[in-house]
This record gives sequence, C-alpha cells and structure tokens, in this order.
Amino acid sequence: MPRTTRGKRRALQAAMVLSVLGLLPSAWVYVTTDGRVRTVDNAPSAPVAVVFGAGLRPDGEPTQWLAHRLDAAAELYHSGRVRALLVTGDNSTEDYNEPDSMRRYLVEHDVPADRIVADYAGFNTWNSCARAASVFGVSEALLVTQDFHIRRALALCEAAGIDAHGVAVPEWRSPVWVFSGLREMAGAVTAVYQAAFTPSPTFPGPRDTGLDEILSES
Repeated sequence: MPRTTRGKRRALQAAMVLSVLGLLPSAWVYVTTDGRVRTVDNAPSAPVAVVFGAGLRPDGEPTQWLAHRLDAAAELYHSGRVRALLVTGDNSTEDYNEPDSMRRYLVEHDVPADRIVADYAGFNTWNSCARAASVFGVSEALLVTQDFHIRRALALCEAAGIDAHGVAVPEWRSPVWVFSGLREMAGAVTAVYQAAFTPSPTFPGPRDTGLDEILSES
C-alpha cells in the first residue's frame, strides 16, 4: 500500500475503476437479456428447447443440476410448448458422453427418442449456441439451464442469431450455487468477446438436419 495520503487516494480510485470495469460485462449480460427470462410455467412456445449440459456423475448419470434441467425440458415438451429437444454437451472422450446420458434420461421420462437431437460438441456455452444455429439450424428456441447461467446463455445464443427466451431452473442457494454465480462474472467477460467477434465453434460442422426433419413432421 502507498504510504502517502495522495498515493492511498490514487490506489483507492484505481481499485474503484477496476471494480466498475469488472462489473461492466455482467451488466451487459443482464441488460441485453432483460425481459427474456421465464420459468417453466410461463415460458412461451418455441419449435425447440436447447438443454445445456451440466456434468455427469461417476456412474455416467446426469448430475442433480443436469437432471433438473432435463426435468424442465421434459415438462416443456409434455405441455406442448416445444416440439423437439436439442441436448448439447461434452463428448470429448469416449468415456464421457453428456448428450447420450441426457437423451437416456429424457426417454426414461417419456420423451420420445425421435424427438431428441444430440450435439456432441457443446463443450461450453458459446459452442452450444453457435452450433445450435450453424449446425442444427436453430433460429428460435427456449434455452433451459439454471437461473445463475441463463442470462449468459441467452446473450450468447442471441449473438449467434437465435431468437430465444430463457427458462430459468431454480436451485437451492447452496455454497456451490453461490460459487457458480460468482464464476458467471468471469464468464461474462469471455461472453462479451464471444458475442462481439462470434468465433467459429471448435467443431463447426457439417450441417445436421435432424431438427429440420422432426419439425417438418410436426
């Protein structure tokens, strides 16, 4: 710390400026998605729901948070608000397959397998959003994820060209929830870059017509 009064004042001013700059990305995410966050009960209709991965347990089954996302997606389907589901997650190794685990869970909850399309290269939120638009042809969707993550998902999917509403899945405010919310502040910084420059996803193609075929039959 500076020893002089003037030096301490400048250090305090610098800290305040850095704090404001650090909060700007989070403010951008919040402002650009205002009015587009809903719940399962009041979500509008859309052709497809995009369900983001949230990890697997050691036995390969969805984590509790992912199961809650899938429960919400199943409810959206059964209520007729969506006609198809796109499950997007990580399958970067042979032993780790989020999308197939998500599909199995949904089928066990009475969602027809032929109404589910899997994206195996949804390694992060941007990859999931960019591939939903460019690979799977999604232009309008409901996004399903936890309440602390929904606004960043909305901002990125809209940057990718998807007209979206977010379905926020509530969770108990545990220490993990608090940590995840704080991590979203760092994620918002990356989101600003991704929204501004729209980098190509890790695996950009080829085009998958699975959703097109489902929706053309509906």
